[in-house]
Amino acid sequence: MPDPLNWKTRLEVTAGGKVVTAIDSFTPTFATQITPIHSIEADNIGAIFHPQTATFSMTLKAIGPTVAELTKFAIDGTKFDISVAEKKGTDWTFKKMLFRDCLVTSANPSNVVIDGAPAATFSGIILGFTGEHDLEPTEPSQP
Repeated sequence: MPDPLNWKTRLEVTAGGKVVTAIDSFTPTFATQITPIHSIEADNIGAIFHPQTATFSMTLKAIGPTVAELTKFAIDGTKFDISVAEKKGTDWTFKKMLFRDCLVTSANPSNVVIDGAPAATFSGIILGFTGEHDLEPTEPSQP
């Protein structure tokens, strides 16, 4: 049985083809607002679908310049991507794009701690989360 703690992939923030930082914790939230349509004759005869929205919260270690760089992204309105990197030997290499055109909407750094690195939590929106080009290709079925 493989070691469950032997991770070979990680999430990264990338901008302009450059890795900005690895992500310690990532929580995406997707929502599709649907309003039921009622008539005089019957209830729930249809629905109005509103645009989908996707938001996220990510936490990373507040060491080095990465928190300042992401805070600058928030102030400047700079878009970035969230991708999966795979460990190859001692290096991390790009494997797959997950979310494109992300924007930071808020930043929340933690207090300095005695035991370990401080953390910073960023929240934001994902503008490019419906692209078909980001889906894993499916293998054709064999007859």
